[in-house]
Amino acid sequence: MALIEPTPLGRPKNTRTVGKSFQPTFLIIFTLLMTSAIGARLAYLQIVEGANHRKRAESNRIRMIPKQPERGNIFDRNGKLLASTRYPRSVYLWPMAHTKPSWPVVGARLSQILDIPQSEIEKQLVTAGRNSSSLIRIARDVNEAEITALKEYQSELTDVEIHLDAVRYYPHGRPMAHVLGYTRELTAEQLKKKRQEGYRLGDVIGQMGVEKAYEKQLRGEWGGQQVEVDGAGRPLRVLGEKQAKAGNDLHLTIDLEMQKTAEKALGTRNGAIVALNPKNGAVLALVSHPTFDPNIFSKQKLSQKDWDTVQGEEHPLVNRALSVFPPASTFKIVTTTAGLESGKFSPSTVLQTYGSLTVGGTTFGEWNHAGFGPLGFVGALQWSSDTFFYQIGRGVGGPTLIEWTRKYGFGEKTGFEFVSEEAKGLVPDETWKQKVWKMPWTVGDSINMSIGQGALQTTPLQVAIMFAVPANGGDRVQPHLLKDNEDAKSWRSSLNMKPSTIKVLQEGLRKVISEGTGKALNTPTIPPVAGKSGTAEAWKRGVKQNHAWFGAYAPADKPEVLIVAFAEHSGGGGGSVAAPMIKEIMEEYFHRKYPGKYQKPEAKK
Repeated sequence: MALIEPTPLGRPKNTRTVGKSFQPTFLIIFTLLMTSAIGARLAYLQIVEGANHRKRAESNRIRMIPKQPERGNIFDRNGKLLASTRYPRSVYLWPMAHTKPSWPVVGARLSQILDIPQSEIEKQLVTAGRNSSSLIRIARDVNEAEITALKEYQSELTDVEIHLDAVRYYPHGRPMAHVLGYTRELTAEQLKKKRQEGYRLGDVIGQMGVEKAYEKQLRGEWGGQQVEVDGAGRPLRVLGEKQAKAGNDLHLTIDLEMQKTAEKALGTRNGAIVALNPKNGAVLALVSHPTFDPNIFSKQKLSQKDWDTVQGEEHPLVNRALSVFPPASTFKIVTTTAGLESGKFSPSTVLQTYGSLTVGGTTFGEWNHAGFGPLGFVGALQWSSDTFFYQIGRGVGGPTLIEWTRKYGFGEKTGFEFVSEEAKGLVPDETWKQKVWKMPWTVGDSINMSIGQGALQTTPLQVAIMFAVPANGGDRVQPHLLKDNEDAKSWRSSLNMKPSTIKVLQEGLRKVISEGTGKALNTPTIPPVAGKSGTAEAWKRGVKQNHAWFGAYAPADKPEVLIVAFAEHSGGGGGSVAAPMIKEIMEEYFHRKYPGKYQKPEAKK
C-alpha cells in the first residue's frame, strides 16, 4: 500500500527549476517590445497621420455651408438680356444623414414629399462621402406645397435644410436655344473629370452652346459659411465667410430681333438660318429647327413630356446650322473661282450649254432639261446652268477644284466657338475615294462636285463663310459670337484672288437677283441684293424630298448683312422656299435700322 507523505506545513513542494532563471529577462524584453510598438504607433498617428486626423476631427466639429455663385448674365449686341438667374428654393442634406438611426423615417418622408426614390437620395449622399463637410442638394426648385409639407414634418427632418439656389433662366426660350444651349447638373462621368477643377456634386455646367463654350467665364467661384457645430450637428457660431464670386457677363454678337425674325421665317420647317456681318464674321443670328425650351433643363427632374420635346427622330438638340448637307448650286461660287484662278478660263469665256452632257458614258442633266444657249460666267451664275459648270469642273480637274474648295474653308472646322457641336464636313478627294470606295477619282467626280453634289458635305455656317468672300472683296472670315472691339481685319484672311475673279462673282450674284433665279429678293422693300440659290437632291424614307438653299447679302455694293437659309427636305427649290425667308429677315433688319428708307412690305393676308 502506497503512502503519500505530506509536505512541510501542509503545502505541496514546487520541485521545477528548469527555465526559472529566464522569466525575468523574457518579461523585460516583452515589455520593451510592446512599449516600443505602442510608441511607434503613437508617433505614426501623431506625426505622419496627424494632419489627416486633425482634418477629420475638424470636419466633425466644423462644417461648410456652401453658397453657389451666380452664373454670369448673357446679353445680345444691343444689351438685351438673353440669359440670367432666378432664385428658387432647394432641399439640402448633410452627407452623414443616411447613417443615422433616424434615416429610415427621414428618408421615407423625404421620398414621399419630394417624389424622389429614397435609393436615389442615398446614392447622392454616398457619392459625396460621409466625411464631406458640405451640404448636398437633393431637390431643386421645390414648390410651395412641398415647402409646406417639409415644415409640417420639421421635427422628423432634423438633418434637412432649405436654401435659395441660383438657377439659370432663359427669358426668350426656344428662339435662342441653339445659340445659348443650356446648363444641367454634372453627370457622374463629368464629375470624375471635373472634380480636379473644383467642381462638386450637384454643380451645374454648360452642356451645349454658349453655356458650354464659355463655361469658365460664366461659372464664377463658390463661397460659403464656415460653421462650428455641436455633437448633434447644431450650428453654434459662424467662424468665417467667403463671398461667392459671380461669373463674368458676356455680350454676344447676336441681334435678338433678327434671331426672332429668323426663327419665325423658318417656321415649322426643319433647317437652319445663319446671318453674318460679312466684313468680320460676327454672327448676327443662328437658328436651327426643330428647337427646344432650354428652361426645362433647370428642373431637378424632367417629366416624360419634357423628354419627348428633346428626343425623337427629328433630333431637336442637333444644331443644323453646324450639321452637314450637300451645298448644291450655291457651290458654283467655288467652281467659278477655281475656273478663273486656274488660268484655263477667263472672265470673257463663253460656253455652249445643253439639255445634258455625256461624259465617260454617264449623262449629266441640265436642271431645265433644255440648256440656256451660250453663256459666260455671269450668265451661268444668273441662270445656275449645270452644263456650263460641268465643263468648268472637267476643265480645271479634281485637284484644282478640291484645292479651292479647301481654301474657302470646306472640310475643316471654321474656328467657331462650338467646337464639339460643329461638324467639319467632307471634301472628297483621290485618297478618300480609294479608302472608302476602293476606286480612283474620275472626271465624273469632278463634274458632280462642280455643282455641289456627290460626296461633298458642308454646313450652313461654312456656306455663309463662302458667301462672305465675294461680299467683302475676297477675304475668308472667321465666324464668332463674342462681341469685342477688335479690328475687322483680325477676323479676315485674304484668299489672294484676282480682282477680275471677284468682279465676276459680284456681278453674277447680283444678276441672280435682278434677272435670274432669285427674283423673290428683287423688291423695293429692301436694298439691292446679291445672292445664289441651290437645290440639293435628297431622299427621305425612299421619297425624293430635296433640300433648298439660298445665300444673299445686302446692300449688294456695300454689304452689311449676309444671310444663308437652308430648308431640309423641303421638296421645293431654293428660289421658291429659302429666298422668301431671307426677304422676311432683311425687311425686318433694314426697316428697323433705316426707318422710312425702304418701301413697306405688303401686309400678309
